Amino acid sequence: MLSDTLFECKRYFIDGAESELRAQHNTGRRVSFLDGQMIGNVRQDYKGVSARVRRGGLYGFSSKGEYTLDSVKSVLNEASNNALFLEKHVKSTKGRLSPVPTGMTGLKESVTDAEQSFYVELCRAIDAYIVARCPNIISRRVSAFSDSVEKVITVSNGYDAHVVTPRSYVYVVLTAESAAGTPVDVMAAIGGFGTIDHNFVDLNEAKEKIDKLYEQLQQKCEGVYAKAGEATCILSGRMAGMLAHEAVGHTVEADLVQSGSVSAHMLGKQVASEKVSMVDYAHTVFGKPTPLPVYVDDEGVKAEDAVLIQDGILTEYMNNRQSADLFDMTPRGNARAWLFSDEPLIRMRNTAIVPGDDKLEDMIASVDDGYYLVDSGNGQADMTGEFMFGVTIGYEIKKGKLGRAILDTTISGVAFEMLKTVDMVSDELEWVSAGFCGKKQPMAVGMGGPHIRCRLTMGGKA
Repeated sequence: MLSDTLFECKRYFIDGAESELRAQHNTGRRVSFLDGQMIGNVRQDYKGVSARVRRGGLYGFSSKGEYTLDSVKSVLNEASNNALFLEKHVKSTKGRLSPVPTGMTGLKESVTDAEQSFYVELCRAIDAYIVARCPNIISRRVSAFSDSVEKVITVSNGYDAHVVTPRSYVYVVLTAESAAGTPVDVMAAIGGFGTIDHNFVDLNEAKEKIDKLYEQLQQKCEGVYAKAGEATCILSGRMAGMLAHEAVGHTVEADLVQSGSVSAHMLGKQVASEKVSMVDYAHTVFGKPTPLPVYVDDEGVKAEDAVLIQDGILTEYMNNRQSADLFDMTPRGNARAWLFSDEPLIRMRNTAIVPGDDKLEDMIASVDDGYYLVDSGNGQADMTGEFMFGVTIGYEIKKGKLGRAILDTTISGVAFEMLKTVDMVSDELEWVSAGFCGKKQPMAVGMGGPHIRCRLTMGGKA
């Protein structure tokens, strides 16, 4: 674990400057098997210290790949000099940042680093279960993965913190031959917050999910093409979460708002039906921890929820301290960096549509001819809110009942127009947090939501 000696380094802060000092240790572990053969075995560690110093309304940044007293002094001095250099060449009209609450958050739990052999044996055990339980497949892939981010943060104004965020997953991909003779596949990520030795004490959850995944694969082998065109669809919580993150969340990040996203002129306006509220949760939701809790961000801002959409009205952007001053908003703890050598950017944390009052079975029964879309393998969206997502698991809905599985397809639309068609929202919340957000630098995020009923454009055969 990183030492807390960074807290004692405030005495090296430059008088009159706004300073942030961060020590950070990222670890990454991955073992991969393909059809029973090991094809990957990786351990990665990144450790260092960085400083960001704001003088004359301009930031200077510096980092070094070691955590020592000399490197702390060095990055503070270099960051200050970089800010002074910019001040000589760039005219700034920005004053000092508005003050934020101060305090300290200590480390809530330590992180154990499992031996690489644990990952290897875990993959072998899951692969053996697949061989025994999934006879009609032509290929299988199993990967055991973990990463953890530990940070010690001290600032001239704000919260000092020592925090750690571990997560671990097993990814399973199953491939079979469809009735038409073409390969089809399905994928599941099993795991969540916590170290791999904690999340996989036993394999009961993994086995249940593999059984369900194999059932979905068999159904998909007999699948049909979706009918191209606009349709009534029910999105799973996973799909609703991807929509919340990719097609809406990025458009309300304040730096992208400043760059001209579609949300720049929508604050206080209706962007969705009254059924839709959306929140970027910090660390707790409905009394339970979020998938990836954030307690203090890298600017020393104590994290709290950002209510982005309330009853269909766009109410807030996600900010860092500087953009919060610009938009006259409160910073909520959204400034985060992935590596010690990265500057903090405005990032989502755990972004979700808020559950409603409807039951999934009633939602399905309400659809005469449409689709139930369960999972997605990829997606993209731009700053206009226009999106296109791939659908890897989905089903027809015929006369209020689930029908045949559908083959891989796409959905598309404009987020703020599509959200206005939402007329049913289920009462449960489903999360996914296995991937990365790729805004300039990777970032582990959570996304989720309830089932929602809406109108979408389906790809498929006319």
